[in-house]
Amino acid sequence: MDSEQLDLQLNLANETGLVDQAVADPQAFLVLYDRYFAAVYNYVRYRCQDAATSDDLAAQTFERALTRLDSYNPRRGSFSAWLFAIARNTVSNHHRGQRRHPEVSLDAMQSPASRGRQPEQHIVQQETQQHLLEAVAKLDERQRDILALKFAGRMTNREIAKLTGLTPSNVGVILYRATQHLREELNGKESNDE
Repeated sequence: MDSEQLDLQLNLANETGLVDQAVADPQAFLVLYDRYFAAVYNYVRYRCQDAATSDDLAAQTFERALTRLDSYNPRRGSFSAWLFAIARNTVSNHHRGQRRHPEVSLDAMQSPASRGRQPEQHIVQQETQQHLLEAVAKLDERQRDILALKFAGRMTNREIAKLTGLTPSNVGVILYRATQHLREELNGKESNDE
């Protein structure tokens, strides 16, 4: 057994122990929350257009995980894969609801000065983020989902494959094509802006 496999087994055992503690005492769930919040939030942010919605959906993900913690089965996969399955479902449910009842975020209407940044910094950051969001929006839903799981969720191709029902090599091909498409879109946008 190599060191990577040993680290993975130790991490899974540690996760399972933390989950068992959290089932017995919900306060112990804070350790899991602290460990995974940034990754879950980043995953949700890849899939949503604004920060306020991402905050809400990440919170919903952890709320659902906490209420269903006793249903987690370590033999079916890692806690992180289980948690990201909940996040995927939460985002998908949100998108289905948005098609029926679209809304505008109050965050999107705030002025740059009210957020504490210099207007120039805000404009540059907003333009960069907008270019990226536009490029990501041109990807199909599966590509966006897999990119978010990979980069925001920090999941391996194997974990993504298990979660999505694809093969690890198929996940790798989708990631490669999606990143190539993003690179082309962003490079084309830069040359058009000059």
